[in-house]
Amino acid sequence: MRAIRVHEFGGPGVMHLEEVPDPRPAPGQVVVRVAAAGVNPVETYVRSGAYARKPALPYTPGSDGGGIVEAVGDRVNAVAPGDRVYLAGSLSGTYAELALCTESQVHPLPERVTYAQGAAIGVPYVTAYRALFQRADAAPGEVALVSGASGGVGLAAIQLGRAAGMVMVGTAGSEEGRRLVAEQGAALVVDHNDPDYLDQVAAFTGGRGPDVILEMLANVNLGHDLRALAQGGRVVVVGSRGTVEIDPRDLMARDAAVLGMLGATISPIESVRIHAALAAGLAEGVLRPIVAQELPLEAAPHAHEEIMRGPHRGKIVLVP
Repeated sequence: MRAIRVHEFGGPGVMHLEEVPDPRPAPGQVVVRVAAAGVNPVETYVRSGAYARKPALPYTPGSDGGGIVEAVGDRVNAVAPGDRVYLAGSLSGTYAELALCTESQVHPLPERVTYAQGAAIGVPYVTAYRALFQRADAAPGEVALVSGASGGVGLAAIQLGRAAGMVMVGTAGSEEGRRLVAEQGAALVVDHNDPDYLDQVAAFTGGRGPDVILEMLANVNLGHDLRALAQGGRVVVVGSRGTVEIDPRDLMARDAAVLGMLGATISPIESVRIHAALAAGLAEGVLRPIVAQELPLEAAPHAHEEIMRGPHRGKIVLVP
């Protein structure tokens, strides 16, 4: 099969398309023929060698995908060959024609959801759900501000929060991005390039501020977020590209909290609950993954450049 391989950490150019042996499933494992593979920012950090957890070299990037079950090992009961599935994790990587997974990493994909959309579920929707409901403990009626809401995680958060009865506010840096966020159910969308965007959010909430902020760029925004929060508010740091200085008194004055999260730390029971919720939302059509670009597998280096360039309007996927 063809797969993207990384033999050394570095820039996008270290990714090369190669022929590698087809994977074979052991007991409890599943091989999926990948129709589309999702590209996530975290994969650029891993490839560069900057991520805290580095895979053994050489490796194939990717954890998200949509496709068809090719083969199953003994003691696999949840799926069978021919089933449509989405992948939220992989043992061998998803930037490939075939991906080896554990049974728990493979989830049914409704007929109404395309394979490219299936590749946009794993990291974005799992991250958004965990940030909103397992870390921030968000509740119906609360106001949630999503920074960078036109990206994959941001759009997922808008859809999930709106479906749960929250009042969703999003930021985006382009007119097209703001229009997309509004279409997904945000009650207010502001331009985060406007120096007064947090004043607009404050006015929208009657001066109270948001109860929850999902922060995609904490190294730039966290200090401002803490001064914008409602009493008892929570900031969940989803992404950061460096250090930041904050005033702890902003936390104290609001009885507020800053919460971190990392996808790799999700427990098995948390994962089961997340995917049960996502399955219901996908089946009912209230969750609608947005695909921004579909690129051929060999364009993986370009995809990594694009995802870090931004601004984003949905998910970039690779098609083997």
